[in-house]
Amino acid sequence: MRPLVIEQSEFARRRRQLMRMAGTDAILILPAAAQRVRSNDTHFPYRQDSDFWYLTGFDEPEAVLVLVPGRAAGETLLFCRERDPEREAWDGARLGPEGAVDVLGMDDAYPWTDMDEILPCLIEGRGRVYYHFGRDTDFDLALIGWVKRVRSQIKQGAHPPHEFQELGHLLHDLRLFKSPAERRLMAESARIAALAHVDAMRAAKPGMHEYEIEAELLYRFRRHGTVPSYEPIVGSGANACVLHYRANNAQMQEGDLLLIDAGAELQGYASDITRTFPVNGRFSKTQRALYDVVLAANVAAREVVRPGVSWIAPHETAVEVLTDGLLRLGLLKGTLRQNLKDHSYRRFYMHKTGHWLGLDVHDVGDYRIDGEYRVLEPDMVFTIEPGLYITPDASGVSAKWRGIGIRIEDDVVVTRQGSKTLTDEVPRDADAIEALMAR
Repeated sequence: MRPLVIEQSEFARRRRQLMRMAGTDAILILPAAAQRVRSNDTHFPYRQDSDFWYLTGFDEPEAVLVLVPGRAAGETLLFCRERDPEREAWDGARLGPEGAVDVLGMDDAYPWTDMDEILPCLIEGRGRVYYHFGRDTDFDLALIGWVKRVRSQIKQGAHPPHEFQELGHLLHDLRLFKSPAERRLMAESARIAALAHVDAMRAAKPGMHEYEIEAELLYRFRRHGTVPSYEPIVGSGANACVLHYRANNAQMQEGDLLLIDAGAELQGYASDITRTFPVNGRFSKTQRALYDVVLAANVAAREVVRPGVSWIAPHETAVEVLTDGLLRLGLLKGTLRQNLKDHSYRRFYMHKTGHWLGLDVHDVGDYRIDGEYRVLEPDMVFTIEPGLYITPDASGVSAKWRGIGIRIEDDVVVTRQGSKTLTDEVPRDADAIEALMAR
């Protein structure tokens, strides 16, 4: 079995590819994520910047990757913290500049404290600077200062850059297409998340609190060496109608549905699964009727995924199935064509049917090219997540529907022949859910 890691050779290949795209007149500068204070002298768990991780596999703060295409003395450079036994005794081991060369395969590495002296020299003579402007105000100002320093030396023959480009224009299209190693990590992330959702289904009972179910998810994630890829949504009853519900503190009642939107993150790569199921293990007739509409939309949307199909096709398919179901149940009136034209479904379904998935839950990559939705290509990964949300105060709606929120979300890879769903290990069919919960 192949190890579930990204080899350093792959990180190096990504850097080379990015430099080829940028050209020999460019310099690319990418800082690591900063540590974030949670309160007083405690910090949030450190999470590396996704772009920085994609190009380095380096998980320390206070670091800057600099790519200088065509530079004879070395193209890939890293500024990072020096080894410090005293600090490492408190905070853990550091790789240091020597380790950055030996372990990460950098051409050269320098102490973080030398950046102000060295970076202006690397910028001089380069025509274009690629950088993520607006992410880090302090680093923005530092970069502007370095460029000004080079400009101040024009009379001495210095050549400052004349063009600044958003790094994401190059980098994010690379990230959109997942390598075999990335797809293996995402499949494992999805498998772990699926196990967590199954645990939640088995544990749920009326009278429990939502946070108890969240604890089941977190326990499974940590047992398998993962963390949540986002703050889990565990919404029972009407809370399921709140798309980004966060409190997770209500007591679950007899007759409630429970919507869980939760994924695992493995070595930076995310999964994203939503399931909705009855707390008592049995769908009511009304819940089942609405649930089956959402399930049909999920299945139909996944079935249209294949190379050459427009990105928007799964959404359009899901919308048509959902609208037809709402008409059959009496939640909408009129003809299917007119309701689709009027977007009447948006009262009960207000979001798109999916998003790119990868190092970010809502991953990078353009959805449109030259104003048109892009076509799907092999090795893209995204979610399919239709839903229906009938809020408790929905007017003109029979009381039996009010307070029901349902979403069914799966992770899908585009393959050469069609697509593969990564999240089949957690049931989505109503009968299968009831059978699981009855065990």
